[in-house]
Amino acid sequence: MPSCDLDLTSAGLVKVSFPFDAVTEAQLRSIRPRGRRLAQGKGWTFPISAVGKLQESLGNRFLIRDDLAQWLAWREDSLPELPSPRELLANADFEVVLSDGRRPLKHQLLGARWLVSRRAGILADDMGLGKTLTALLAARVVVRSVKAKVMVIAPVGLHPHWRKEARSLGIHIDLQSWFRLPMDLHPSGTVLIVDEAHFAQSLDAKRTQCLLRLARHPRLRFMWMLTGTPMKNGRPSQLYPLLLAMGHPLSSDQRAFEQKFCQGYWQDIQGRRVWNSSGASHLSELSRLIRPFILYRSKQKLLGLPPKIREEHSVALNSKELLGFDHRLQLAIDDYHHRVEQGLACSNAEALAVLTALRQISAEFKLPAVSQLIKKLNEEKKPVVLFSSFVKPLQLIQSAVGGELLTGQQKLQEREDVVSRFQVGEVNLILATYGAGGLGYSLHRARHVILLERPWTPGDVEQAEDRCHRLGMDGPLISHWFQLGFADQLVDAIVANKAELIQLLMGVSRCVIKRQSIPAILSKCLQKSFDVDFTRHMSI
Repeated sequence: MPSCDLDLTSAGLVKVSFPFDAVTEAQLRSIRPRGRRLAQGKGWTFPISAVGKLQESLGNRFLIRDDLAQWLAWREDSLPELPSPRELLANADFEVVLSDGRRPLKHQLLGARWLVSRRAGILADDMGLGKTLTALLAARVVVRSVKAKVMVIAPVGLHPHWRKEARSLGIHIDLQSWFRLPMDLHPSGTVLIVDEAHFAQSLDAKRTQCLLRLARHPRLRFMWMLTGTPMKNGRPSQLYPLLLAMGHPLSSDQRAFEQKFCQGYWQDIQGRRVWNSSGASHLSELSRLIRPFILYRSKQKLLGLPPKIREEHSVALNSKELLGFDHRLQLAIDDYHHRVEQGLACSNAEALAVLTALRQISAEFKLPAVSQLIKKLNEEKKPVVLFSSFVKPLQLIQSAVGGELLTGQQKLQEREDVVSRFQVGEVNLILATYGAGGLGYSLHRARHVILLERPWTPGDVEQAEDRCHRLGMDGPLISHWFQLGFADQLVDAIVANKAELIQLLMGVSRCVIKRQSIPAILSKCLQKSFDVDFTRHMSI
């Protein structure tokens, strides 16, 4: 028989579980702050601030589980009140010289002051502005005046960089990875720094739920989230979990937020009503409302870096190559149909399967033109970094022109060794996947970056290019975009549209991307006379 109890959810909410009882249901509806009734009679959830009213209303017939009991004990034995930001900053010692001889830059000191003045906030500076050191400077201010631990959540690949910067400031940090987030914080209080915070942009993801639990923890002192792409895919719905973690007023009513800023609406899909919140609207108003909680600064404006210039390279295929292309595509479609028959693939995903096959095959058919450019740049002794979503084209380029791979198939130390050899001049060509090379590494020796094809989001494009476009470079960065046919044009149009939405939110243009209407791109591409069968596949 179901028990009557109060417990903590994975997201740090109070869950009320009980067999259905109309009287209890009525009692719960009257509790303030309001709770949410879970589907299929699975109980209710309430914010932790409602626990007193819950106990008062439900009496002792509900068992309090251990996790919740510990949180309630911590709430009773509250931490000492924090000094004011003015008092904290008075003890800052911002004239610190790092152990490696560096001095923090002016914008890093100003960023640290901004963080200390907020219990929660998002540091969204451009990549390359030193968000790691900025956050650690702010944490150092706090721990010099308050008994607290510093916890950093970051991808494992960035842990060496965090350790290095923490050592340079002489502070100890507790490093955690996104792969397995902790359930609790240190009893004496915690300053929580969340790197690559856009990893928590889906409320359905387990890591987002775990982050929300930490954000609601009674022992949390400060929580600062770091991300150069707070709305990575151009959708305000991805920003909502970060606002919820900060306790922003806009997060108090998810449905109202999605209706206004995400064009939320109900739609019928195969006889089921499904809530769609994938749109974007009123971004100027959203930008104004979140501005006090998000600090974004352009490295172009702060550092006066040389410009980033994007050059498009259109690749055309001859009739023989087109026949080969169409044959490869047909093989990919036949393989998809075979997997559907075996129950290994979704039967309604043919459009996505065709588009993915187009992208993979297009990447390989661009290789002669790409190899020609690489050879030319190598002859001129110019370092180059090339990015692709797919490993196979990288391997083919390596066999043709050399270079070193940087992919997720390598161990972390192998990847770091490749980057080190490139930066000191032992290697002049890196062939990287977006996932492995676009995160955490500094490749500013390169004056040329090649994007064999673009990932789906502007954030990933920026991440890849900005591995090279950063402090320490001594000339403009040329970003070469190779484009072949429908798939590239469609993805580039999607990237441009998403980039425009992000620009509206952040209020500053980072780099110009040609915006095009997606329907217009589709219409234009489908009229091209590649081949009758090829056009038919593209129109799916």
